[in-house]
Amino acid sequence: MTMRFAAVVGIFGWLTVYFAKDAMMLYAGRVLLGYCTGVLSYVVPVFISEIAPKDIRGGLATSNQLFICLGCSAAYIIGALLSWRSLVVVGLVPCVVLLVGLFFIPESPRWLANIGREKEFHASLQKFRGKDYDISEEATEIKGYIESNHRLPKARIQDLFQRENIYAVTVGVSLMIFQQLGGINALGFYTSYIFSSAGFSGKLGITLIGIIQIPITLVGALLMDRSGRRALLLVSSSGTFLGCFLTGLSFYFKAQGLYSQLVPTLALCGILVYYAAYSVGMGPVPWVIMSEIFSINMKAIAGGLVTLVSWIGSFAISYSFNFLMGWNPAGTFFLFSAASLVTVLFVAKLVPETKGRTLEEIQASLQAST
Repeated sequence: MTMRFAAVVGIFGWLTVYFAKDAMMLYAGRVLLGYCTGVLSYVVPVFISEIAPKDIRGGLATSNQLFICLGCSAAYIIGALLSWRSLVVVGLVPCVVLLVGLFFIPESPRWLANIGREKEFHASLQKFRGKDYDISEEATEIKGYIESNHRLPKARIQDLFQRENIYAVTVGVSLMIFQQLGGINALGFYTSYIFSSAGFSGKLGITLIGIIQIPITLVGALLMDRSGRRALLLVSSSGTFLGCFLTGLSFYFKAQGLYSQLVPTLALCGILVYYAAYSVGMGPVPWVIMSEIFSINMKAIAGGLVTLVSWIGSFAISYSFNFLMGWNPAGTFFLFSAASLVTVLFVAKLVPETKGRTLEEIQASLQAST
């Protein structure tokens, strides 16, 4: 139901932008589209985690990031060929497809169990697992966990900071903060400008990013349930550290008048390393972990907080990037690299491994560690 509502809001948002006569209508359309994107960025990973078997849950959740990359690449290509109003019509299509497609997809079985719709719960779980699959053991585990949750008082915002929830909240919120402090939205919104500032072709740089981002994200999806979430995060944050450091080094050499012929190549290598590393781990994995670590009674409040932190971080970093580049381009990327280095330490110390566990097993493990 939430995804259907978000799709409808998205449709109205695109129509408002398409028929806009002035800046205020454009702003109104962007607000509606921002709401749609914000809701879906949280609800889709959660929905996937709730319907997927434990042995492929990570890969399926990462496929969400893969299709986001595909959509961004398609928008880059189509946007170069069409006027902006025609591009708006193209953007309307996925919202319509989503709205229609959701009528053919069952509700999350865990959500149905949580609101007491027993018959529909079994039907939904059976449909997701296949008609010949024995769901009795999984259904019993889900119902047992939900019954224990129902004995708890209704979740409130202040419950986020209680002993049994604070660890999961700390991990979820911190991963989103580190994801943004690593500079992804600054690089995403200003990629062409960064390449041009370093003396490299902006269009060629963006094309190369589009070429590497999709296959690398696919590799991440394939590795998610083999190597685990922590390993991907450690490798990814180490890679984003290296990528930002190399980019910062290129701007430092340029400012100092050193190795001028090397500067564009160093900037290109740094940004490509950054995107490759981000796509394999820091892009999809925080959203996967966020969808797994919160108890079912806290998911709405905790997930809303995590998503809010992510988008506030996105705004703060993208808004401040121009000022930071005016202050010191090399220093800007060295700051991003420092944030990635802190991320490595945080993941190594605090982030739990959720690979190969049911959501109920993850909750039992988290409760035991608090």
